[in-house]
Amino acid sequence: MDSPVDTSGPVPAEQQGTAAHPRVSLKDLFSCFLQVGLTSFGGGTQAWVYRAVVEERKWLDEKAFLAGLTVAQILPGANPVNLSLYVGQRLRGGLGALVATLGMVVPAICVVLVVAAIYSHISQFPLTQFMLIGIATVGLGATLAAGTKAALRIERQPVAIAIGIATFVAVGVFHWSMIPVVAVLGPLSIVLALRRPRG
Repeated sequence: MDSPVDTSGPVPAEQQGTAAHPRVSLKDLFSCFLQVGLTSFGGGTQAWVYRAVVEERKWLDEKAFLAGLTVAQILPGANPVNLSLYVGQRLRGGLGALVATLGMVVPAICVVLVVAAIYSHISQFPLTQFMLIGIATVGLGATLAAGTKAALRIERQPVAIAIGIATFVAVGVFHWSMIPVVAVLGPLSIVLALRRPRG
């Protein structure tokens, strides 16, 4: 009779990293951001990245994605590019960051150039303006949907909610510059998170 398998021993290193950070090939990483870069519009790009990376492929969870989205918004530069850098680096290191960014940026630039050339010939038509308004509405709706889904699934902490509300009021209501707001609330949120009791 075969002896029972001992499951109490240490888990191999290659299996330990599978649940938290699945091994993603550079080809899949490039393909993912290529698809996002070619099919997303404007401010809705982050929502498409969320759908591709969190919902469809499950490469990151909501908490990790929101952390990356926060970093992407704080750093200078375009948010979608910063987000692709974060996801690529998180999954495959520096090379992954480069591959993800190339997938996001290079094809999108080509599409923008083609669309800009077409727009210069059709911008005077009223239908063009209606189409652009519709595209912008889709991007806004996708962003709100992704934000709502992520917000409903993450851990709710009073301190995090208070920091979020303070940021919204400072930037969205009073129109204060993002730099001083982040300079004050960023370190404060870190200190409060470190002082929070661990469960």
